[in-house]
Amino acid sequence: MRSRALDWSRKPDLYKKYPAGLERFTLEEPERSEGLPLYSAISLRRSVRDFKNRAVSESKLSQVLWASQGITSQSVSHQFRAAPSAGALYPVETYCLISRVDNLMSGIYHYQITDHKLTLLREGRFGQTLAGAALSQSLLAEASFVIIWSAIVERARWKYEQRVYRYIYLDAGHIAQNAALAAVSCGLSSCPIGAFFDDEVNKIIGIDGEKETVIYMIAIGEPE
Repeated sequence: MRSRALDWSRKPDLYKKYPAGLERFTLEEPERSEGLPLYSAISLRRSVRDFKNRAVSESKLSQVLWASQGITSQSVSHQFRAAPSAGALYPVETYCLISRVDNLMSGIYHYQITDHKLTLLREGRFGQTLAGAALSQSLLAEASFVIIWSAIVERARWKYEQRVYRYIYLDAGHIAQNAALAAVSCGLSSCPIGAFFDDEVNKIIGIDGEKETVIYMIAIGEPE
């Protein structure tokens, strides 16, 4: 890595913003004092591919999203998140395909990290469509919800240039592990998904595949 001066005037925004007119849902405040002890959650974590056809509570969705990438504390100039990121640049964005969650309509959402809200992007049932885009992995249609992570590459390339591709996937791994452990703590199960057609999943969540592209997913629900 060569030494160079950073142009701070070109630093990308840390947060993706959707138009104000879209419908937004405030999630329940995450619980920080209960749940399984960490080592119990690690011991119980398994990749599960069979889920019950049952809705999960909004509070459990809230817990998993917050644990994956939510704000854990704030200072005057910075918001600290549940997962680390190289240079605190956070190039990974979080989307959610909801099929069966209490109090929320089925559809594609973007997780608005700054205030723990979901922005509805597309209403409808997209589980089967997502499963088809992921080599017909039916668990994506059976899960109560699927978290989809994308990367806005320029957000970290501004500082790290070509090394950005290493750091993006490291960031995604940290985030996904938090989600998997949070799911266990909530009595849910999960399965990380890395096999999918990028262009098809990009289309489902409405991103261009160039400036922003999907990199990882995790299916979550009640185990059979």
